[in-house]
Amino acid sequence: MIKLVGVEKTLGGQPVLRGVNLTIPEGKLTTIIGGSGSGKSVLLKHMIGLMQPDRGEILIDGTDIAHLKGRALNEVRKKFAMLFQSAALFDSMTVFDNVAFPLREKLRLSGDSVSRRVNEKLAQVGLADMGHKFPAELSGGMRKRAGVARALVMEPEIILFDEPTTGLDPLMAKSIHDLIVAMQRQFKFTAVMVSHEIPEIFGISDWVAMLKKGRIAEMAPSSEFVKTTDEEIREFIFVGGPFMGQGQPAASL
Repeated sequence: MIKLVGVEKTLGGQPVLRGVNLTIPEGKLTTIIGGSGSGKSVLLKHMIGLMQPDRGEILIDGTDIAHLKGRALNEVRKKFAMLFQSAALFDSMTVFDNVAFPLREKLRLSGDSVSRRVNEKLAQVGLADMGHKFPAELSGGMRKRAGVARALVMEPEIILFDEPTTGLDPLMAKSIHDLIVAMQRQFKFTAVMVSHEIPEIFGISDWVAMLKKGRIAEMAPSSEFVKTTDEEIREFIFVGGPFMGQGQPAASL
């Protein structure tokens, strides 16, 4: 579904991506981890065409979007939705209208069809009675849920999640993780998540990849990733020793 080949990007004279090679498994939840400033969000923005690489290929279903623009790029983007850290809701719109926004912008649907799809998605994320409220009236967790509903409403093949639990307490973060997993399992979309939530991501991800020094240092199924023999990666994800019982995974990096 998504394949990056030799992707390089320099920002402000500083190399950020130094030849990223990455294949995202179709229909699975893949989480990308890495240190602060390692380029995780930059990598995500390349996948959806919000940024273009200096070199390399970004293949979406076999189409290289690395240098696509205009209508050709927008056609590929129809496969995508993205949930940003802040959920990026419009403050002047109700929750209902925020979720309805992409339907009204991109599809010619009747008012009844829009209402049916929006209310269905709001119910699926636990906001069945919240459509009339404005974002400022919602808790942080509810705003994230509204963002998930908006991402789902176009029924995309791929959803990108950029630090979806930023700013939430541990219990609320877990509820958002559980929601993402439940929606991914139900609708079978390909999910790519950037996260700093360690060790929680190992319990929800199908695959984990680590971005280090501008390259993918390791990628494996989550159950195998924690068995890595790379000492730098082990230092990043563990505190005090081996995983599962003998030492404690890092709480958040």
